[in-house]
Amino acid sequence: MQVAIDTSTDIASLALIKDGLVLAEMTWRTNRNHTIQLMPNLQQLLKLTGADSRSLTGVIVGLGPGSFNGLRVGVSAAKGLAFSLDIPIVGINSLEVTAFQYAMIGLPVCAIINAGRSEVATAVYQTIDGKWQQTALDQIITLEALCARITQETIFCGEFVPQITAQLREKLGTKAVISSPLTDLRRASFLAELGLRRMENGDTDNVSTLQPIYLRHPPITQAKKTLT
Repeated sequence: MQVAIDTSTDIASLALIKDGLVLAEMTWRTNRNHTIQLMPNLQQLLKLTGADSRSLTGVIVGLGPGSFNGLRVGVSAAKGLAFSLDIPIVGINSLEVTAFQYAMIGLPVCAIINAGRSEVATAVYQTIDGKWQQTALDQIITLEALCARITQETIFCGEFVPQITAQLREKLGTKAVISSPLTDLRRASFLAELGLRRMENGDTDNVSTLQPIYLRHPPITQAKKTLT
């Protein structure tokens, strides 16, 4: 049984997978309470399946980009499980997880996560000749610059506020296919599928060196000068 953990943003998700099937899944808005909610919710999912952490045979974790605190909590928990249970771990880009539920449509899928400062973190994926692949690298960019690069009908998905939706429609017209916020959740079951593909090919990460994806360095507070 594998566990998928995603705490990249205020939307967190957990899933337990066995033999390619979802045994249990939980997706919720954390309101930045990742630290106090993650492990109790994982224990609740394990209890629902009648299992415990010793039943886990692999860990799949969302690496970001996303919030610094959320990523720190999720990646640390995933690495702790992998290390203590001596099981493989795989890290997956959270933008890819966001986009993956639209893989079968065939259109370019532009995943968006709010980055603050009037910018977004984004990447583009598409299924081409039956192969799911990234067609535009991860970047932090203004919405204006992003729209200037869109040349064809594209699905926009992820966590963005209504103002961004209005701007996309205004700037791109029919080129912008915008997913519904009611169904557009970054679910851990999609994370699990991407991770299992890698695990089945023997492609796992080093638990010691695996790190979150930060597209922007955390703010550094300048030390206060001392009086002499």
